[in-house]
Amino acid sequence: MKNLGGIALAGVFLFALATVERLNIVKAAGGPSESAIDAYRVLAPIESGNLLLFPVVRTGSKSTGETPFLTLDEGIRSGEVEVTEAGKVRGLVRPRGPVPPYRNPTASQGDQVNTLVLVNNSKQPLLLLAGEIVTGGKQDRVIAKDRIVPAGGDPMDLSVFCIEPGRWTESSATFGGADKSAAHSFMVQPTVREQAMVAKSQQKVWDSVHGAIGGMIAAASPSPSTGIQTGTVSDGPVYPRNLPTTSYAKAMENSAISQKVDEAAAPVMKTRDQVLAQLREQHAVGVVVAVRGEIVWADIFADTALLSRYWTKLVRSYAAESLTSGESHAAPTVVDAQHFLDAPAGGAETSEGDLGIYRYRELKSGGNETFVLESLLPGTGYDVHTSKLKLRSQEARYPPHPEYVR
Repeated sequence: MKNLGGIALAGVFLFALATVERLNIVKAAGGPSESAIDAYRVLAPIESGNLLLFPVVRTGSKSTGETPFLTLDEGIRSGEVEVTEAGKVRGLVRPRGPVPPYRNPTASQGDQVNTLVLVNNSKQPLLLLAGEIVTGGKQDRVIAKDRIVPAGGDPMDLSVFCIEPGRWTESSATFGGADKSAAHSFMVQPTVREQAMVAKSQQKVWDSVHGAIGGMIAAASPSPSTGIQTGTVSDGPVYPRNLPTTSYAKAMENSAISQKVDEAAAPVMKTRDQVLAQLREQHAVGVVVAVRGEIVWADIFADTALLSRYWTKLVRSYAAESLTSGESHAAPTVVDAQHFLDAPAGGAETSEGDLGIYRYRELKSGGNETFVLESLLPGTGYDVHTSKLKLRSQEARYPPHPEYVR
């Protein structure tokens, strides 16, 4: 693919937005929501090396208005959202008069790999996305599924997967976010998100983490022909050829890997404000993602404001995915991306949720899966976030790593 510079890409993108009505649009054939499908159009992509991002705009007149949700990063930064190991749950119950005992079956058993406890002390409902990272405790974890946590609720179990198989010692009493700075916010890349959401297997999450870290190390390490040795370089980054961590989050924070991810995301991030301003004008709500010419993912939000708030961490996760090795394909077209977005999701369906708060649906159809988070809170009643992904064989990419088999 041709790697365009930031300024040229901005021009291409603005042209695509100005000519949206002339794009070849494919009629919807089904999907996560019949009312939503007719309202989405795919625009010409933003291109960066192995990565293509097709913006998705809302073309219908229906609008959700301003959504009321707090993000995980915002809640942790403000201190209004607290996450801790399950064994410390009793210390999180707020002393606000008589409170029914929190009946958590894991509390008496101590800390658990796949369970954390979260308290939302804010006055806003909290939105959690599968793939978001919390660091600290006895292991770094990743959120296993989308959900909404009501404002001011009591402590609740949070389903998670470990993304740091080499540690089970406490580094902090509570968990923090993965955003050491707003410009370097991140979540796990699509290959790891897929295993948490679809396979729902801790072992497969560990295997995907191992493969993803290995891929980023290979991409960020200098070629042996350069003569640069692994280790600290006085005027440059620390090269990660023998990175001493099993943590996905710590690997992403490595200076060489972080720099490589930023380079892969640069054409999108350098024009971030300009792109987002245009997306707001066109009521854009998401992106379809292609890596090495293969369409692999779509993230769609209720409104442009939510997309903007997640933009950096999503783009950096896609950029990390583009660093891993794999088979290359011919670049997909706008029509290809529209077909992926509109492909029917009418196969097997499962649903779970919390009465009056949210419903989370998983729809399986052919080689794709769609996950839809619907808010049931008063004044909402709309889909907050939709993930659509192409199922890919993890075993072919990342065989099980014997060190992490438990």
